[in-house]
Amino acid sequence: MPENTCNVALVGTKFMGRAHSNAYLKVAKFFDVPLTPVMHTVLARNAEETQAFADRWGWQNASTDNAAVITNGEIDLVDVTTPNNAHAELSIAALEAGKHVACEKPLANTLDNARQMKEAAAKASGKTFVWYNYRRCPAVAFAHQLCQAGKLGKIYQIRGCYLQDWAGPDTPLMWRFQGEVAGSGSLGDLCAHTIDTARFITGDEVSEVIGATMETVIKERVILEGGGGEISGRGAQTGQQTGASTVDDIVLFLARMESGALASFEATRLSTGYKNGNRLEIHGEKGAIRFNFERMNELDWYDATLPEELQGWSTINVTNGNANHPYAGAWWPVAHVLGYEHSFINQTADIMNMIAGNDPVVPMPDFADAYTVQRVLEAVTQSDANRSPVMLSDIT
Repeated sequence: MPENTCNVALVGTKFMGRAHSNAYLKVAKFFDVPLTPVMHTVLARNAEETQAFADRWGWQNASTDNAAVITNGEIDLVDVTTPNNAHAELSIAALEAGKHVACEKPLANTLDNARQMKEAAAKASGKTFVWYNYRRCPAVAFAHQLCQAGKLGKIYQIRGCYLQDWAGPDTPLMWRFQGEVAGSGSLGDLCAHTIDTARFITGDEVSEVIGATMETVIKERVILEGGGGEISGRGAQTGQQTGASTVDDIVLFLARMESGALASFEATRLSTGYKNGNRLEIHGEKGAIRFNFERMNELDWYDATLPEELQGWSTINVTNGNANHPYAGAWWPVAHVLGYEHSFINQTADIMNMIAGNDPVVPMPDFADAYTVQRVLEAVTQSDANRSPVMLSDIT
């Protein structure tokens, strides 16, 4: 690694490839990072599309050769943004080649693949990072700090939901609807974020999935005939043939936390009227918080220690660097709002710091940490299949 730089290889050129590319471009402009990421190589399957992506985003090289890129001695960090079924092979190969590895969530499409990734990381010299990017929204990071400082007291209840509506009957059969590729639907795509955010804020872990139900509402979808299209499939090339959707459209489950708190989780990509309703409420003995990503710069706070006549929900605009709101000091004056892309830039700043041996602003999930979420996903799947509770101690 040349002094003060980190050569990055990005695998994948779609939605997350764009989000991560933007982060590598911007991070050193706003954060005083000890290492500046160098956009060395982008890697994907289609040579023409990969070169066009490299030209658009400023990657120095474009390649379709996995082995050549992953084993390239110039590469320091491999960033995997592929569909879930490719996470394990690419990440393990990069770790064995001595690279640091960042990987999109969920960790893998299956528990077995995720376990192999965790075990490879434990033996490797490189560091690992997982893109649970909502941790790095200032409001979520601040909620974590409040909870860890004891401001909520004993946690009684967690209520989390992630509601979107883009996956209606006209949405084609993309990889996100194929169980062998994605692993699950709304569960791994959306609910994994909610589970991670809840455990990140509280420091608590799911000990039991009390009961879960998963439903594939739209069982057949039009098959894609070509590339193109957004994450929702809008603008993609389709034909007349249909294929089976083999993942959940809706998932709901109840859980017990190790602390004894009860939790409810819900995720759907068919919640008409909600575009990105990533919501979390945590209720405790001394106070409560509410977060809604569609109002991502705000955190609702209830202080139950105030005199009763002063108690009530208040809204904190978590954009004040002078008040030490996490990450806010790198950006704009207070109330000059941040967006979705800033969570990735904030995480990239932490990744550069951690590779250099420094601490992140708030805890960063590595492969071992993300494997904990994968175990919960597996417990939910088993609970739905068997119509019974599942103890997390039985999911290893």
